[in-house]
Amino acid sequence: MEKSKVYFTKEITPESIIRIYEKLGVKLEGKVAVKLHSGEEGNQNFLRPEFVKKIVEHVNGTVVECNTAYEGARNSTQKHKKLLEKHGWFKYFDVDLMDAEGPDKVLKIENGKILKENFVGKDIDKYDSMLVLSHFKGHPMGGYGGALKQLSIGCASSEGKAWIHSAGRSKDQFKIWKDLPEQDKFLESMADAASSVHNLFEGRIVYINVMKNLSVDCDCCSIAEDPCMADIGILASTDPIAIDQACIDLVYNSKDPGRDHFIERVERQHGIHTIEAAEELEFGTREYEIVNI
Repeated sequence: MEKSKVYFTKEITPESIIRIYEKLGVKLEGKVAVKLHSGEEGNQNFLRPEFVKKIVEHVNGTVVECNTAYEGARNSTQKHKKLLEKHGWFKYFDVDLMDAEGPDKVLKIENGKILKENFVGKDIDKYDSMLVLSHFKGHPMGGYGGALKQLSIGCASSEGKAWIHSAGRSKDQFKIWKDLPEQDKFLESMADAASSVHNLFEGRIVYINVMKNLSVDCDCCSIAEDPCMADIGILASTDPIAIDQACIDLVYNSKDPGRDHFIERVERQHGIHTIEAAEELEFGTREYEIVNI
């Protein structure tokens, strides 16, 4: 497989997100879903609506989210909508909770290592194309969160999230946390699920990772550590595997004093294995070429 192009800029502004998107040379057509993380209640690190407003408007997009599978302010449609309002998302955007009403859409995963099915919010069928706008950071379970996590856990319904976390054993969000699978099976399940969403939109999906507010914790944490590293930049690609690998490499190659703390989180959770497993599914490659803009 040829190297994938990953565009990079050190400038982290609303305008630079548009500029790097334009460099991809892909115009998202029709009704565009913008998948991002709207932030758990109490989280201080998520990307704010004001920061992403220009790119969402530029692609004429609808912000899409799904309910969670853990206790918090986003595990039911009613609570989730209240938090979306509190965080300012409804002020600027049309927002679609894709799994607000069932039944879920079932995506088949023919070559999945762990999962043969992925359960996503049925409203995903409303959209012709997708912009996956990820806040790259650490993650307490996955080691790191980027494009692959947004594709998998992010697009999964509440039951679908439970299905991924349990490596295909249960869709019950109240039972899965008592008996989690071994870590690599969870990571491989994420890769399987990610492949199904990427393939659903193949040729009509692009990825932007924003490397700012680099905490070891995810935006799903209500009590998250403050960022441990300085902001790095923004990356864009049509390849979710390449863009996540490039972000990981930027962290590893950094001389920032907080680098070791971030890497400890990634390695403790074996986070790179998600990228390894995704590459085996052949919907992208870890080999990339950085194009500075």
